[in-house]
Amino acid sequence: MDATNVGTQAPSISLTDAALKEVKRLITVQGIEEGGLRLGVKGGGCSGLSYTINFDDKIGQHDQVYEINGIKVIVDAKSAIYLQGTQLDYQKDLMGGNFKFLNPNANKTCGCGESFSA
Repeated sequence: MDATNVGTQAPSISLTDAALKEVKRLITVQGIEEGGLRLGVKGGGCSGLSYTINFDDKIGQHDQVYEINGIKVIVDAKSAIYLQGTQLDYQKDLMGGNFKFLNPNANKTCGCGESFSA
């Protein structure tokens, strides 16, 4: 992974303590040694745009990379526009747990919270 793209500016995305804890747990469980958490947006879903979240060890030339409490967060340039100011949270309930995007740019979200329109 090329760490030269790691930004020194303030992150445009934040993670709650619960999200940080879960991401660190997943990194440990999956044995991820390099890379970071990739957050993004793609076309589709009930409301027009869907969130993406996965681990990635490749950083593109136009990716924004932020270090948040020891976690590298990678966002492609197109997604960064839609995710500006977004907070990633992790919530656990009786059915399990899932990540939630709290996005101030979303004009409309679907009932499941996995898609939005801007």
